[in-house]
Amino acid sequence: MNSIPPKVATNELWQQGKEVIKSLGVVFGDIGTSPLYALSVIFFLIKPTPNNVMGVGSLIIWTLFLFVTIQYAWLTMSLGKKGEGGTIVLKELLVPLLGKSPQKVAFVTALSFIGISLFFGDGVVTPAVSILSAVEGILLIPGCQNLGRPYLLLIACIIAIMLFLLQRKGAEKVSIAFGPLMLVWFVAISSSGLCAIIKQPLILKALNPWYALQFFISNGMHGFLALAGVALCVTGGEALYADMGHLGRRPIIRAWCVVFIALVFTYLGQGAFLLEHQEAKSVLYEMFLHQQPLFFIPFLILSIFATVIASQAMISGIFSVAYQGITTNIIPMFKIDYTSSKLRSQVYISSVNWILMVAVIFIILLFKSSNALAVSYGLAVTGTMIVTGIMTSWIFWLRKVRYKAIIGGVITSFSFIFFLSGLCKIPYGAYWSLIIALFPLTLLIVYTAGQRALQRSLQPLPIESFLDEYKQLYSQTNPIKGSALFFVRDLKTVQPYVMQVMFENNIVYEDNILISVITRDDPFGIIGFFKGDLAQGFRVFEIHMGYMEVLDIEKILSNAGIDAKVIFYGLEVIVTKNLVWKTYSLIKRISPSFVQFYKLPSYKLHGVITSVEM
Repeated sequence: MNSIPPKVATNELWQQGKEVIKSLGVVFGDIGTSPLYALSVIFFLIKPTPNNVMGVGSLIIWTLFLFVTIQYAWLTMSLGKKGEGGTIVLKELLVPLLGKSPQKVAFVTALSFIGISLFFGDGVVTPAVSILSAVEGILLIPGCQNLGRPYLLLIACIIAIMLFLLQRKGAEKVSIAFGPLMLVWFVAISSSGLCAIIKQPLILKALNPWYALQFFISNGMHGFLALAGVALCVTGGEALYADMGHLGRRPIIRAWCVVFIALVFTYLGQGAFLLEHQEAKSVLYEMFLHQQPLFFIPFLILSIFATVIASQAMISGIFSVAYQGITTNIIPMFKIDYTSSKLRSQVYISSVNWILMVAVIFIILLFKSSNALAVSYGLAVTGTMIVTGIMTSWIFWLRKVRYKAIIGGVITSFSFIFFLSGLCKIPYGAYWSLIIALFPLTLLIVYTAGQRALQRSLQPLPIESFLDEYKQLYSQTNPIKGSALFFVRDLKTVQPYVMQVMFENNIVYEDNILISVITRDDPFGIIGFFKGDLAQGFRVFEIHMGYMEVLDIEKILSNAGIDAKVIFYGLEVIVTKNLVWKTYSLIKRISPSFVQFYKLPSYKLHGVITSVEM
């Protein structure tokens, strides 16, 4: 029997360990820093009696298990393709299973738009609440109790700015720096929690779900409202799936096993501390200060670093979702930088980065304290979980994996209860998550509707009618030497700008090639090929690409032996009095065109302007 050499096995374990530590740095910062504020917010709303402490502890442990371990780690992450995840991936998996039902496709598209928008809203609030909660720990340092709120806000804003400045380095380099720090963080909070548990082992009874049920029976409406606070313990759970493209599935799953144990220890430990110190407000900080007063300042510094890392999980996830939206043509073509040679979906999108930074600073200055922000937080999180749960369960049902579909459906119904509890936060500022989510939702709706309306307004010519005119023109003119490229969306029709070049301006080359880029349902793979000659001097070249591919059109054309003398592309100038289409026109103007996005040689490019009334 063959055995693995010890050196090879050791190297493999070392490599796996490195991948797990990277995952800690990119994915688990958000959910790992929820202990800073989750219990403080819950017991701001209800009294920390022994029964309530046991009930809330039980709720938190089982919420983590159901929503993160079962829904995300087991169910949803199994649906990724080649390590890719996110709401758009779920949509791309679900739509082909729906058959030819336009109503169902429209519903799934709308659902995915809502999920993406809520995820963006969550991505703004998460860094703000994480950074604020850590910075406020400074108030527990002797002599700093009277530090003014403006100074705390200034420190929080500086930390946020530094975080977003780091993004250009890429998720891989950031994770290498952040991973070891998060490992130290989880060791610190779990060991502190374990010490508290040893002192008050009674809290271990909270592992029994009966205490969660008893909490609801005893507290009634107050117990229902407390669910909105319990939801804070799973903030960042959705990043497990959204960040799959950055690090892959296996390292994230392995890292979650470590993180889950650490979180169980820290939440139970905080519960044990509350059994003895019901007056505690900032529970995690006060627990650590009570146990290790000499090490409190290093712990505070560590917590600030951890909250910076917490924000990284959401930012990386947002980059992934935005990238998927661009490649599937539901989001405008923002400028993208690819930051890894190993994982093609590790990207940096500068415009998204700076918009996020401004939004995070705005939220910090608006709410001013972590308690005020955390009380209003969680609605977008539970909304995202509902969307993910519906799409995941639907996919399993259509694939006839019924037991997973049923389990997913039950968990989604629990998500809906959490969401209803979160709606009660709206008067306290939860509406800001919805307002923030409205911006990407409006962008998605206006852009996709505008793209469809533009195609209808352009009135392309059927390819057969075009060829009749082309053949006549080609036979009557002296073609220009060399090859000319024309990018078209659909090979059954020809865009007006092509006709404008040839029929109105009489510009005809010896070799005219229509280039069509077709995005496939699967994430990876690129192939380019000539489809055939439609007429003398008129050919078609198709590029088929996976929706997560990084496309190098110039290289593909070169490999096919195409050396273009000129590349024509269409530029539409939209004329309209409609406010919606004016907004779409603005989006079109500030986003790069197709050929600019794919960085084709500028000296060969010739834009042809077409005026379109909408």
